[in-house]
Amino acid sequence: MNDQETDRLSGRVKRYAKVGAAVGGLAADLAGKQIFGRPLDRGQHAAELRTALGGLKGPMMKVAQLLATVPDVLPQEYARELTELQANAPSMGWPFVKRRMTNELGPDWQGRFQSFTHEAAAAASLGQVHYAIGKDDRELACKLQYPDMESTVEADLKQLKLIFQIYRRFDSAVDTGEIYEEISDRLREELDYFREARHMALYSHILKNKSGVHVPQTIQELSTKRLLTMDWLHGRKLLEFKDRDQEHRNEVARNMFRAWYLPFYAYGIIHGDPHLGNYSVREDFTINLLDFGCIRVFSPRFVQSVIDLYYALRDNDEALAVAAYETWGFRNLSKELIEVLNIWARFVYAPLMEDRVRPIEETNATAYGAETAAKVHSELKRLGGVTPPREFVLMDRATIGLGSVFLHLKAEINWCRLFHELVDGLDVKAMGERQETALNAAGLTA
Repeated sequence: MNDQETDRLSGRVKRYAKVGAAVGGLAADLAGKQIFGRPLDRGQHAAELRTALGGLKGPMMKVAQLLATVPDVLPQEYARELTELQANAPSMGWPFVKRRMTNELGPDWQGRFQSFTHEAAAAASLGQVHYAIGKDDRELACKLQYPDMESTVEADLKQLKLIFQIYRRFDSAVDTGEIYEEISDRLREELDYFREARHMALYSHILKNKSGVHVPQTIQELSTKRLLTMDWLHGRKLLEFKDRDQEHRNEVARNMFRAWYLPFYAYGIIHGDPHLGNYSVREDFTINLLDFGCIRVFSPRFVQSVIDLYYALRDNDEALAVAAYETWGFRNLSKELIEVLNIWARFVYAPLMEDRVRPIEETNATAYGAETAAKVHSELKRLGGVTPPREFVLMDRATIGLGSVFLHLKAEINWCRLFHELVDGLDVKAMGERQETALNAAGLTA
C-alpha cells in the first residue's frame, strides 16, 4: 500500500489543527459561559458551529448532516443549522487526478480507457466521480477517493467525540456513546471501496428480479480499495421530477420505497443514506442506486421488532411495544420513557397507520417533525436522558431521509398497503436464510 494512503500521524496532525481550531474555539466559549454562569444563546452558537464545520468539508461535514436527521441527538437549534451544510466538496484538479489514478492503476492507466473526463461529474465529502469510456465501449463511472482520507476520518472522529462531550455537559437528553460507535464504524467502512463493491453485488443479488430499481455492475479489473469503477447509469436528479404529473411522481415514490424497504424486510439489509446524490431517476421513472458505502445488516429478530412496534402502536399494545424497544436495544425502560419514545415512533409510523391514499405531509411535514423532535428532546431531558442503541441511527436516517423525498415529490400513495405488501406473512427464519445466502453470494459475512 502506498504510504500516502495510510493513516499517517502527519495527516492526522494537520486535520486536528483544522478541526480542532473550529471546535476548540466553540468549546472555550461554552466553558466560559458555564464557569461564569452566562446564558448560552443556542441559536447563535449553533450558527457558529455550522460556520466552523462548513469550511472543513470531508467526513466531519458528512457526520454533521447525519446527526441533523437523527432526532434528539442535538437540540433543535443545532439540527436546523447543520441541515444547511452542503455535501459537495471542491473537486480535485486534473494534475492531481492523474497522480491519484497512477497510484491506483499504474502509469499506463489512461491506456486502459478510450476516454476519461478531466472534470469530475460529481464531487462529495469523501471522493469524486469521473465519466469514462472503457476499451469495450462501455460507459463507466470512476469513483476516486480523495487522498489521505483515513487520516482525515480518524482526526474528525476524535473531534466528533469532543463535540459530543461538550454538548453532553449542557444537555443530558441523549447519551451519544452508542451513536458515536455506529457512526465511526460506518464511516470507516465507507473508505473501503472493495467493501462497497461487495455491497453493490449484494444489492444486485437482492434486486435482480425486481422491476423499478437498477444497480450498476463493478468493473473489477479497474477497481482498487480507493478507486471504484462501475457502469454509468443514465438518470436525472430527483428534484427535476417534482413538477411532473401526480401519477408519475407517485411511481417514483413507490420505486424509492421498494428500493429501500424490500431489502430491509426481506433480507434485513438497509441503505442508510438516502441522500439526493446517491440515486437518480430514469425517464421511465425507475430508480438508479449509485452509492453503496453506507449499508447496514440487521438480525432478522431486529427486523421483526420494527414490525412489532408498528402493530404495538396501531393496537395500543404496551407489552408488545416494550418488547420491541428492548429488542432494538433500549434499556431501563420506565413507563414514562416508553410514552416519550412513542411520541417519536407515532410520528415516524403515522403514514402507515391509515389504509387510504394520502400525502405523507399530513402527519410528517417538516415543521411538525421539528416540533415533535423538540418535544421529545425536552421530555427526555426531564426524565434524565436515554441512550439510543446503535441500530437506531441508520434506521432513523433512512426513514427521515425517505420522508423528505416523498415530501419533495408531493406523493399521494396508500403507504399502509405498500408496507403490508412487504411484511405480511414474514417468516423470520426464512429471512435469516435469505440474508445468509445473499451475503455469501456477495462475499460478505453476517
